[in-house]
Amino acid sequence: MNRFQVKKVAVLGAGVMGAQIAAHLVNVKVPVVLFDLPAKEGPKNGIVTRAVEGLKKLKPSPLGVASDADLIGQANYEEHMEQLRDCDLIIEAIAERMDWKLDLYTKIAPFIAEHAIVASNTSGLSITKLSEVLPEAIKPRFCGIHFFNPPRYMTLVELIATPTTEPQILNDLETFVTSGLGKGVVRAKDTPNFVANRIGIAGMLATMKEVENFGLTYDVVDDLTGKRLGRASSGTFRTADVVGLDTMAHVVKTLQDNLSLETDPFYGSFGTPPVLAKLLELKNLGQKTKAGFFKKVGRDILRFDLDSEDYVPAGEKADEVYGRMLKRPAAERLKLLRNAEGPQGQFLWAILRNSFHYAAVHLATIAETARDVDQAMRWGFGMKQGPFELWQEAGWLEVAQMIQEDIEAGKALSQAPLPEWVFKGPVAEAGGVHTAQGSWNPTKGEFQGRLQLPVYQRQHFPELLLGEDGPKFETAGTTIEENDSIRIWTLDEQVLIASIKTKMHAISPEVCEGLMAAVDLAEKEYQGLVVWSGDEPFSAGADLQAMLPAFMAVGVSAIEDAEGFMQQTMLRLRYANVPVVSAVRGLALGGGCELAVYSARRVVHMESYIGLVEVGVGLVPGAGGLTYIARRAAENAETSTGKDLLPFLTEGFTAAAMAKVGTSALESRKLGFVLHSDVIVPHKDELLFVAINEAKSLFNGGYRAPQKRLFPVAGRDGKATILGSLVNMRDGGFISQHDFHIASLIANVVTGGDVDPGTLVNEDYLMTLERQAFCSLIVHPKTQERILGMLNTGKPVRN
Repeated sequence: MNRFQVKKVAVLGAGVMGAQIAAHLVNVKVPVVLFDLPAKEGPKNGIVTRAVEGLKKLKPSPLGVASDADLIGQANYEEHMEQLRDCDLIIEAIAERMDWKLDLYTKIAPFIAEHAIVASNTSGLSITKLSEVLPEAIKPRFCGIHFFNPPRYMTLVELIATPTTEPQILNDLETFVTSGLGKGVVRAKDTPNFVANRIGIAGMLATMKEVENFGLTYDVVDDLTGKRLGRASSGTFRTADVVGLDTMAHVVKTLQDNLSLETDPFYGSFGTPPVLAKLLELKNLGQKTKAGFFKKVGRDILRFDLDSEDYVPAGEKADEVYGRMLKRPAAERLKLLRNAEGPQGQFLWAILRNSFHYAAVHLATIAETARDVDQAMRWGFGMKQGPFELWQEAGWLEVAQMIQEDIEAGKALSQAPLPEWVFKGPVAEAGGVHTAQGSWNPTKGEFQGRLQLPVYQRQHFPELLLGEDGPKFETAGTTIEENDSIRIWTLDEQVLIASIKTKMHAISPEVCEGLMAAVDLAEKEYQGLVVWSGDEPFSAGADLQAMLPAFMAVGVSAIEDAEGFMQQTMLRLRYANVPVVSAVRGLALGGGCELAVYSARRVVHMESYIGLVEVGVGLVPGAGGLTYIARRAAENAETSTGKDLLPFLTEGFTAAAMAKVGTSALESRKLGFVLHSDVIVPHKDELLFVAINEAKSLFNGGYRAPQKRLFPVAGRDGKATILGSLVNMRDGGFISQHDFHIASLIANVVTGGDVDPGTLVNEDYLMTLERQAFCSLIVHPKTQERILGMLNTGKPVRN
């Protein structure tokens, strides 16, 4: 069987999207060369060089590690076209000008390898028209590939075929984008703005129109249309600012230029909103210009007022009665909103009705199935549910009737009736578009299952839509033991899985008992143990709330016992006779970080955030985190010719003392919480598959647990050096006296306390120091202030 391999990628165009696509390719270890025009002055690669340097400064960072920007190859069209011959995939990402793109294709065509896939990252231009200038030999290998901004963080990638694109080319590209880049793929038809932007931008225009109709302010609308509505927390207008109002205007213009009343009955709603036109005229383009619908001045947030053409104070919130309505079950929620007397409720019903109406009318022309629309809106616009999912949950025929009544009463944005399939036939009988058989394909008039590519066999528990049938991790496989805190189970009778069930997957004494039992069982009957809890986070740390009652009743000895038990659990994982693999996704903080680092191996999703954060609540890591830092420093120093442990200890100490969190798996590797022998996985739904196979691989390779051995510590000399730096920070006002106290305790543990430099110690010795430090802080009034502040507000207290 031939396997399409992407050994090198060329990205054409070093603008915002092109540079960030190149950055994400570097994140996932794919060699990439970034092209642009030759600079008119200075070095010919000047345009690309500036773009690459700019990547290091962007927030949120497009790079897992900023210095990896240097791995992006730099090229220009005048000197380096020959480099294209080595590329298996060429992604064109220049400005959205058809003439410019066609001209570029003509120039690169002679240099494209015979097997290479060529794809255009356009947000809405016709892929078929773009293909027409290509030689016949390249047309079967050409398609559209639409990344959403920012490419590192947004899940959605739309793939668009032309009539001449070979099906296998799209399959190969979908496999690479899914497993290699960690994205969710939706195949779109070659229509203006494809699926997500077609539905999403039409929805934003409709929202702006309804804002005018109901006379609401942008801050109130964002409060209504953010998390309360199950959408991105930035709401409508803040999202537009983040995307960029010029980018939004371009997508709007694509709709205006390529559609008409004949091709889109909602065309009358596609006029550029007056407020958007004015902001564009003022060159207030959103976040990139620090002013758009909103503007930050000092600590104050202002909103744009069209009447005065100036900014006025913002911060107004929605009426809480509608917040309560939005918490009701879907069917009740929609009825309440439709019958609401206030403008905010009427507005909410209007935008939901418009989204259902638009999606139903256009489904057949823009996508294969309703699944494509709902996944596109989840992955591209941050919606908790796509429009069809919400409609189906609320009662398909009842909602359809409400929509149709509004259409007939002239309340909708278009007089176009809902398609016949909404009311009659399989969809009406099934109560919606998503069923166990698949999702509705209006062109074929049947429910269609998911695409069965081999890459999807790597996803044991793919993200399901409401109404779809598929395995759920909570009940899949064979359960061996289960209680309220943990489930121990297996998928294949070879590798055991431990899934933590507590809130935020916090580590309680019951969880520790479950992990101990899982190790015992795995050693007797299985090839390994995988710690994987199904969804985010991996673990937010030790369960402080579970410890407090025992502390109040018994005193600090109860805390010491609990910490000691957690430490013994970590050592049990480390010295298990079968490999323990932690499958980390999302937060792995405090005890969650300790659980990961004491495993034999870590399989980590790219977007994971790992660190020892106990300082934030006035504590020190107490379940072996500081012991790990000391041991790793000794192990790393062993490979050096120098005898001084301190240089190898500094980064780990700083990470713990400053509660540093790796903001990607790559950054966590630099902090020492992820090792080079660990596996970083781009796609969240492949994590369990890879972790199980990693456990099997270790077992089949003759895995042996590490031997317990003594290791040297930096001793009192190292501690004195660290304390000297801490004194300067305290006296300079950079840290408080309590911060100094906590950091001093951390220094005492990681250096081994009051012993000679180079003294050999074991993990039990250092863990005793950890427990003593932890327990001395838990009774400290300032630490208790921090703990209560965090429990009450979720925010750290600085005292």
